[in-house]
Amino acid sequence: MKEFNPEYLDRLKYIISEHDEAEARKELADLHPADIAELYQDLDLEEAEFLYRLLDDETKADVLMELDEDDRHKLLSAMPAEDIARQVIDHLDTDDAVDIIQELDEEDRDEILSHIDDVEQAGDIIDLLKYDEDTAGGLMGTEMIVVNENWSMPQCVQEMRKQAEDLDEIYYVYVVDNDYKLRGVFPLKKMITHPSVSKIKHVMETDPVSVKTDTPIDDLTLDFEKYNLVAMPVVDSIGRLVGQITVDDVMDEAREQSERDYQLASGLSGDVESDDTLFHQTRARLPWLLIGMLGGIGNSLILGHFESGFAVNPAMALFIPLIGGTGGNVGIQSSAIIVQGLANGSLDIKSSTKQLFKELGVGLLNGCIISLLVFIYNVFTLGPSQLTTVAVSLSLFAVVVFASIFGTFVPLTLERFKIDPALATGPFISITNDIIGMVIYMSISSALLAAFGTAV
Repeated sequence: MKEFNPEYLDRLKYIISEHDEAEARKELADLHPADIAELYQDLDLEEAEFLYRLLDDETKADVLMELDEDDRHKLLSAMPAEDIARQVIDHLDTDDAVDIIQELDEEDRDEILSHIDDVEQAGDIIDLLKYDEDTAGGLMGTEMIVVNENWSMPQCVQEMRKQAEDLDEIYYVYVVDNDYKLRGVFPLKKMITHPSVSKIKHVMETDPVSVKTDTPIDDLTLDFEKYNLVAMPVVDSIGRLVGQITVDDVMDEAREQSERDYQLASGLSGDVESDDTLFHQTRARLPWLLIGMLGGIGNSLILGHFESGFAVNPAMALFIPLIGGTGGNVGIQSSAIIVQGLANGSLDIKSSTKQLFKELGVGLLNGCIISLLVFIYNVFTLGPSQLTTVAVSLSLFAVVVFASIFGTFVPLTLERFKIDPALATGPFISITNDIIGMVIYMSISSALLAAFGTAV
């Protein structure tokens, strides 16, 4: 990725301010579309529009696909529907064209589609718009090379050359039968090693990895990783080939999903970018902050209920941060492992019972070690006979065990109810464990105080 220093940006902005189109074209000539898209982030809308108008249609389409959704929407809003259709959509693969059109209002979609000269392309886009954007059907493109299993090698090669003229990249050659059902994949190596074969079906690779149109995108990512694919055919409910998904599309979706999960785990309730407006960022952050505030109020009410215990044994208050912090950390660790396992396919919801018992074992072991270390510390600082010495260690043990189980149970439950389990790796776990940790600590301390007084 090219880096633009302040001197370069100042020079480019000066060129734009002077409306020097020839010089601006020179500056853009050697830039990759991704670099131009990055450059737009340092320009205001009028400056970006000036440069965008100077690009050829193919580069315009590529640059739009590299922009983030907000910047892309700004540029598209300033373009007539006819220009979008002929300068952008006509130069994109169907899957990318669908991504662009899905971001627009329904009225704008219809107008743009009406201006597409290629009727076949418009029909493919309309067909793809019917699929849920979070499924294989919504992600696939229709540009691919398809041959019939009954064709001879010369006929196959001739058809492949014809179809390849309209493609930017060739990943696989798919083989179908007379009903257009996917039968296999034709390796290009076979053209050299079997030039005189009578029919393609004799040399094709059968049973290729494929997905149906309603397959969720999360499952696609796992399949691409598992089988080391660069493209995957998509079939309908009766096995007919309808499109293919390429690895670059899957990588984009995986990155976006990772960003969503990270923001959700950080307590952001919506998609947020650093350049978003003050109101948008506040709206995304505020919900979990309010929940955290309520959690803090709940904690204060719990502590107030046990105020008499603090009066008798003030040392109890010293370990409140330790109890709350340890419970939150353990819960986040447990939930993070579960969420990661669910995401990469190494953990199945069916094995939840086994995982719960494993986390119980881990919690017991960690609880024993942590509570023992704190007990030894308190023996030297508070003395072995102090109630706090025993109460803190017992509470830590109970909190660690509970947080381990809770941090495992919550994401598994969310996954079962089709809710993003990443929710369990953020403030939800921390706040809940903090409150329950306080209840455990205060309850154990009060019980010991009632049974033994100020000393054990």
